[in-house]
Amino acid sequence: MITLHHCPQTRSMRTLWLLHELDIPFRLVVHPFDKSLRRPEFLSLSPAGRVPALEIDGERMFETGAITEYLCERFSPEAMGRGANSLDRMAWLVWVHFAETVSQHAAALTQQHVVLYEDAMRSPIVMKLEAARLRKCYDAIEARLSTPLENRDYLLTSGFSAADVSVGQAVYMARHFAALDQYPETTKWYARITERPAFKASLPESGGGLYDKNFYPAWEG
Repeated sequence: MITLHHCPQTRSMRTLWLLHELDIPFRLVVHPFDKSLRRPEFLSLSPAGRVPALEIDGERMFETGAITEYLCERFSPEAMGRGANSLDRMAWLVWVHFAETVSQHAAALTQQHVVLYEDAMRSPIVMKLEAARLRKCYDAIEARLSTPLENRDYLLTSGFSAADVSVGQAVYMARHFAALDQYPETTKWYARITERPAFKASLPESGGGLYDKNFYPAWEG
């Protein structure tokens, strides 16, 4: 049995989306995004007190990139994953892990805009720098989806995969802080992948996430 420990609108959404794409049985345990993640019982699952934590066959995993690789290799090595002999294996690994590059900037902005509740705690410099770094990540995605002859539908030439899930979830978080308006191919790709039933199944219930609006401008304090 697989158990996913999850907080809505965090990195664990990446694993939740993937589990829905894999269409395998799992149990979902939803945690509040608060200090309860520092309790000893949760730290036994994820030593840094972060989600996701995955229980599978009596073992425990954390870190979304590792979880993605393991689940794909075990349950979908050629559909959601790409095997060692696949021509897209290298690109699959790069983009699965590039998701964390995007997420680290989105997480920094979540802290600045959402977690720090008083303006005096926040840094407009950090906000502007991290938003600019997100746009550099969008540049990389836009370049990947654009080619001289034609545009890719997905990040890999061979089609949809966990790479799109991983980066797509990171962009889902990032777009709260940096809009996609200037990235036409990324906008079309994002719209395409977020129409998938598995993505929609991974969304929080109304009022159940971290964000209460779609876009957070840089603080002008």
